[in-house]
Amino acid sequence: MQAAALIMAAGGGTRAGGDLPKQYQAFDGATLLRRSAEALRADRRVGTILVAIDPAYRQEAEAALAGVASIAFAAGAGSRTESVAAGLEALAGSAPELVLIHDAARPGLAAPVLDRLFEALAKGADGAAPGLPMTDALKRCDPQGAILGAAPRERVMRVQTPQAFRFQAILAAYRAHQGPPADDDLALAASAGMRTVVVAGDHRLLKVTHPDDFAVLEALMRSTIRVGSGFDVHRFGAGTQVTLCGVKVPLDRGLVGHSDADVAWHALTDALLGAIAAGDIGDHFPPTDPRWKGADSAVFLRHAAELVAARGGRVVNVDVTVIGEKPKVKPYRAAMRQATAALLGLPLETVSVKATTTERLGFTGREEGLAAQALASVALR
Repeated sequence: MQAAALIMAAGGGTRAGGDLPKQYQAFDGATLLRRSAEALRADRRVGTILVAIDPAYRQEAEAALAGVASIAFAAGAGSRTESVAAGLEALAGSAPELVLIHDAARPGLAAPVLDRLFEALAKGADGAAPGLPMTDALKRCDPQGAILGAAPRERVMRVQTPQAFRFQAILAAYRAHQGPPADDDLALAASAGMRTVVVAGDHRLLKVTHPDDFAVLEALMRSTIRVGSGFDVHRFGAGTQVTLCGVKVPLDRGLVGHSDADVAWHALTDALLGAIAAGDIGDHFPPTDPRWKGADSAVFLRHAAELVAARGGRVVNVDVTVIGEKPKVKPYRAAMRQATAALLGLPLETVSVKATTTERLGFTGREEGLAAQALASVALR
């Protein structure tokens, strides 16, 4: 089942402190908004990601999400309910089968939660949300804090996001809604008679609300840094250009390979796979398989990045070195960095591409071919 995602990022977020709304504040090397979007983007079942924003912060939103594929923006409204309604209407033209409605301030989304949500809808539910059981005692209090009595905690759940729905059903529910804003999307769905369920949530889906929440979430999402290395070689053959980091570079020869022979991205693919101990490029794309004849190496690199995301990880930075006498890489280096950053969804400053020679020594020195080596660091939760 294919889904669209709607990220709610139009609120002021003032209780979290800071000079900007919380969704644009730094977290885990990026922003809350970017980390939430990246978690959704990593799932192949998610197509368009629509972000509801305050138009006054359009520039901040675009900067936060630079390089994340298939992002669109919609203007938020006066309340969350109104913003969700506007977002659903914006998605109505493409009519996705499912929709995930997620809070930007919950960056700790992991793949197993999405799996459970999709499974619940596949089994017939109209809507589903992650939730955690209450483990603390609950008390009813007056405005001054005096305890009035106990509240039962059996079958009480702390509901999180994303909340997942059959798109046409939740769209109809929002169109029919009148009155004050709903507590959340599940409440509105229930009022429309939709059958909704709660699936197992995740403590890392904590919603950042107050200044101290940043530190709590960082502790919950603490990462281990892994480093992977890659190396690849292709010999020269007939041709008029070579492909390096997805960029066509004119040359009086080409590179020979089963795919497009992009030696730089092949090395980087192996570096990403090495960081998560997932074998090498030949394990995933055997050179004996005719499907990969002449294939764009972007397919290989994107696959490796998706495997990193599926492990709950993120690529921190990459460094690629092209080794050979020809071609001269420097005139094309900026384009190579930009292409790599765009494919991996990384800020440009975390992507390094450079070149060196072997002082006329060895097969590269004799101009028999090109080599490349790459390093990649990955943060695994």
